[in-house]
Amino acid sequence: MKNINEIFYTAIKAVDPYISMKSYTGKIASIYKNGKFRELIVICFGKASYSMFLAIIEDLGNLINKCIVITKYGHSGVREKEISGLMKPGTFILYEAGHPVPDENGLEGTEKIIELLKNADKSTLVVCAISGGGSALLVSPYNGISLKEKQAITELLLKSGAEIYELNAVRKHISKVKGGRLAEIAYPAKILSFILSDVIGDRLDVIASGPTSPDETTFNDAMHILKKYNLINKVPGNVLKVLSEGAKGLIPETPKERNKIFSNVENIIIGSNKIAIEAAKQKAEKLGYKTKIITDEIKGEAREAGKWLALKIKEYARPGKSMEIDKYSKTGRESLCFISGGETTVTVKGNGKGGRNMELALAFAIEIENLDGITFLSAGTDGTDGPTDAAGATVNGNTVKKAKILGLNPVEYLNNNDSYNFFKKTGDLFITGPTGTNVMDIQIIIVE
Repeated sequence: MKNINEIFYTAIKAVDPYISMKSYTGKIASIYKNGKFRELIVICFGKASYSMFLAIIEDLGNLINKCIVITKYGHSGVREKEISGLMKPGTFILYEAGHPVPDENGLEGTEKIIELLKNADKSTLVVCAISGGGSALLVSPYNGISLKEKQAITELLLKSGAEIYELNAVRKHISKVKGGRLAEIAYPAKILSFILSDVIGDRLDVIASGPTSPDETTFNDAMHILKKYNLINKVPGNVLKVLSEGAKGLIPETPKERNKIFSNVENIIIGSNKIAIEAAKQKAEKLGYKTKIITDEIKGEAREAGKWLALKIKEYARPGKSMEIDKYSKTGRESLCFISGGETTVTVKGNGKGGRNMELALAFAIEIENLDGITFLSAGTDGTDGPTDAAGATVNGNTVKKAKILGLNPVEYLNNNDSYNFFKKTGDLFITGPTGTNVMDIQIIIVE
């Protein structure tokens, strides 16, 4: 257990947003001074935004004219001593807001950002620090759509099992700031966006719904997604109206590539899941494990991903299965470590409590029942998994046996999407608290 935790925390440290952002403050200062800008505005949104904000103000605080930060509740850890004396009085506003479903605080903070950027001009340098969770935290519904309706469509999509790029394709087309529209508001200002990626493939148009990048999706795509998940008759009327009118060409599309508003925008990825799992691999090897990264693109239904990983590991670890295991161990007896990363989804059919990592771990545990020597951790790098206080769960071959002794039926808990309460009763929740970063999920499997 100790080793698997060490490997996880090493991965987290490799994508520390504060350290990653620190590497670019010199670049910001150089562009500001050489470009002879008269105003520096800093906009930070996402689960890791407060740490990124601290890195920026420690080096550039005396240059900043205005700074607005929007982060998830409990993710700022704001301490006045940290910012005292680093910025001019009255230049900093912090909002803690709702995630994954947006709320009034996010709306208020976003409206302040819009108001600020509307007055930007060619003499303004806008620095955006963007991280996962930004889609919910930076929220400004399109004209005619209320926050309540935005909340409703978000919940519908989250429970439908839609993948993140599908969810964000819809969100971009019912927003004033997503899908390149934040860059549109700030034009003709110079924009530098520093981005901590929380999506597979590090797609700029998907991370936080791409507020400063060209949008590859259309209103027609958004309508297709609603039809795919049978949501046409469930979405709020004003949401359907906006998307339908957009599909008919009655509402302007989100900004696309080659649009002039992106001529002065630079988007830079400063951290990703790939970086995290590579650091995990290096740590595992230092601890003496023969290590392999299985994939950095885990996606689809969490329970199916859990089954897939379990079956794959059983193949690697099967006694006499030298054909596979010899790639990593000459004797087949050395300790092995397998690592994967990505982001799965959950189609909610029950009324339980959980998250994608706990659901994945429960499915994995069911598949490895009574198999000795296998330990598995699946956790969110941000320290939260769904609407819970856990990052994920740690399981082994005895997890299901222990549950049955307690009178728990793991399959029933899985089918009720109640993985949190299952692992709370078995004592297998993995609780880290907010980590300050967010680069999707990591799975670590140790085979002794």
